[in-house]
Amino acid sequence: MQKLSTIYHMLFVAGLLCCSSAAFAQTGNKYIRKGNELYQQKQYTDAEANYKKALEQNQQSDVGRYNLGNSLYEQKRYDDARTQYTNSLKLSKDKTVKSDANYNIGNTYMEGKKWEESIKAYKQSLKMNPADEEARYNLAYAQSMLKKQQQGGGGDNKDNKENKDKDKKKQDQQNKNQNKDQQDKQKDQQDKEKEQQDQKPQPQPSKLDKQEAERLLQALNQEEKKLQDKMKKAKGQPVQVEKDW
Repeated sequence: MQKLSTIYHMLFVAGLLCCSSAAFAQTGNKYIRKGNELYQQKQYTDAEANYKKALEQNQQSDVGRYNLGNSLYEQKRYDDARTQYTNSLKLSKDKTVKSDANYNIGNTYMEGKKWEESIKAYKQSLKMNPADEEARYNLAYAQSMLKKQQQGGGGDNKDNKENKDKDKKKQDQQNKNQNKDQQDKQKDQQDKEKEQQDQKPQPQPSKLDKQEAERLLQALNQEEKKLQDKMKKAKGQPVQVEKDW
């Protein structure tokens, strides 16, 4: 679900900068590049440290804040990651960065099952990039989960709950009254089926042993988990900065 992307776009310096400002920018870019290398190696805590060093040199770096958010997200520090994505949104003018940041904000909310907040974030992401199918899919998923949550909340008041309890008791009593007749009918039916079954060739036992069955079940579970993990994966890679020649 998450667009964890260190943003691969070039940072261009507008106008003439004094030597000290240029030096700070170059130092910050150096730390971002180092952070990106560590991020690609899945060394997320070390990447975080380098992104923070870059921000010490340039607090206004939308790239630094977005990439820091990615490293925090991978450490499952979703609230901290959301803060950095939000800061990146305020600083960036790049629609791709803003779209991905909103997408990842939606993911941080989805991790906490805050469906309404995630829906708002995915909608913002789609405003910036209407062609983003991942954001569209996650939006639909969050909307369906919100609807399920609202429907699964039970009655809106005590009377509704009591009515449901009464209906259940009534149904239980009716079921009990019918049990004897049903049991008799089932016994007759079972006797007939047994008699017919005895006259038929018996099927061969399954050649699938217990271990093979468990492996198949495990494979199916893994496929389902892969789908869920794909939804929750952040978008993109850490954003790159241009080299200091």
